[in-house]
Amino acid sequence: MTVPLPPPDIRTLDAALRYRAQVLPDQEFVRVGDSPWVTPAELDRRATAVARGLRKLNVAPGDRVATILPNRIEVLEIFFAVAKLGAVQVPLNYWLKGEFLRYQLADCGARVLIADQAGLAAAAPLLDRTDIGVLVAVDEDGASDERTVGWSTVVIDDDSPFEPFPSTARTLHSILYTSGTTGMPKGCMLGNGYFVNSGRVYHTREWIAPGDRLFTAWPLFHAAGLLNALCPALMTNASVHYEKEFHASTYLARAREVGATTLMGVGFMGNAILAQPPTEKDSEYRFKLAVFPPMAEHKQLEFERRFGTPVLCEGYGQTEFLPITASKVSGPRKRSTSGQIPPTVEVRIVDDDGNEVPDGTAGEITVRAKVPDSMFQGYWNKSEATLEAWRGLWHHTGDRGYKDADGFLTFVDRKKDAIRRRGENVSSFELEIAIAEHPDVAAVAVTAVPSPVGEDDIKASIVLKDGATFDPAAMFEFLKNNVPYYAIPRYIDIRGSLPTNAMGRVMKQVLRDEKVPDGVVDFEQLGFVVPRDQRRAVGAATR
Repeated sequence: MTVPLPPPDIRTLDAALRYRAQVLPDQEFVRVGDSPWVTPAELDRRATAVARGLRKLNVAPGDRVATILPNRIEVLEIFFAVAKLGAVQVPLNYWLKGEFLRYQLADCGARVLIADQAGLAAAAPLLDRTDIGVLVAVDEDGASDERTVGWSTVVIDDDSPFEPFPSTARTLHSILYTSGTTGMPKGCMLGNGYFVNSGRVYHTREWIAPGDRLFTAWPLFHAAGLLNALCPALMTNASVHYEKEFHASTYLARAREVGATTLMGVGFMGNAILAQPPTEKDSEYRFKLAVFPPMAEHKQLEFERRFGTPVLCEGYGQTEFLPITASKVSGPRKRSTSGQIPPTVEVRIVDDDGNEVPDGTAGEITVRAKVPDSMFQGYWNKSEATLEAWRGLWHHTGDRGYKDADGFLTFVDRKKDAIRRRGENVSSFELEIAIAEHPDVAAVAVTAVPSPVGEDDIKASIVLKDGATFDPAAMFEFLKNNVPYYAIPRYIDIRGSLPTNAMGRVMKQVLRDEKVPDGVVDFEQLGFVVPRDQRRAVGAATR
């Protein structure tokens, strides 16, 4: 029997989960790592139990609940519990530490922090400069003080009626931080309707069908993990399996093991899988679809030949608006583009003065939603940034691209000075602040350089203080202890000065044009890497 998808009048996350729990109560729905599959009915029950506990901790509608958690089932329980309360979840990148972490905890104004042991350890020295008053230790042996309660204390199973908050599509559900470029990171405000509507779009573009099983290693603090996987599965009567981390060498075997139909990730993941040595089992890895945007056309075709799996990489978006493009699986297709603009989205390409440019001409990508409540609501506590992004009543993405007459969009580059590395956005502004804390650094500029595996590598151009000498091992140790592992520059360029203009502003384009000059320090070449088991370790700098 075909079970109908959630009807149009379902416009909130809690209503969508409760609908799924009613029509498909025992269907396998979500799974993280090797934990058991959780059904819609069980997830709804667990989310209600967590909501009861958070309410006992005096979490009220509109209150922010921050989390520092890797992929684990509790993240999904919290996601839907917050929806039941009308509260606001703030899922923080679990690799953050130091000022990177403190800023986001303080900026969101969260009073409750839910974290695992490593997350509590990273947050502990920062709490006095935040509003956090209650810590919830998901690992019961986590660090504790008078503010800490255990997860088992929060999860309150009770058969008495629970009245959820009467949310609407406009009710704020999440604040997701996106990397700062010319300033600190901005918290994107995402309402219930955004999650629900985004989930519906992927079904209409044929990426996901009822009964599909999605397989992804996207982290659940990312917009992609929620808007591109969880919500499409929720709104399409599909299921989703989350790996705890991405491992190129085992990705396809794991996907086949869990019965996946559809692989979902980003371009560097697809390229990393292709970089694995060919084996006789390659032809056995056949799936309905692999989604890895962005990925070069020749790499897509290589993946299809080698693994017998159709590849679709024609999709583009950002935390503020997902998806902006998504080509239909059945076509038309243009593999070299970023995809076709769906009927739910309006796109204009404009010049620096805001004037629309002809098809085929590159300019800034600006977008508007044709469906209410299907994009972000603005930047948390940053009204000026919101007005600037929405000038002329269009959202300015900060990215450059061009359209063609058939409605396909091609991404060209970033107007903003952000860096994309290993699937993570890195703020050059934030990273420069962290590197400048090193006692021997007089000036620093961070830029992107092309990476052989796709996306970017990071180059830090550094001017040392008078009399200082450069020790690569000591600098790497400093960075390892003070910035997330993915933000550690690969290249260190020690130089006498930075190129500046008449206003004293660093001319980063000059540094970008230099790419990787002879003589720079290459941490990878030196064998300096952060082992997986140390990526979340917190320790004092060695210098």
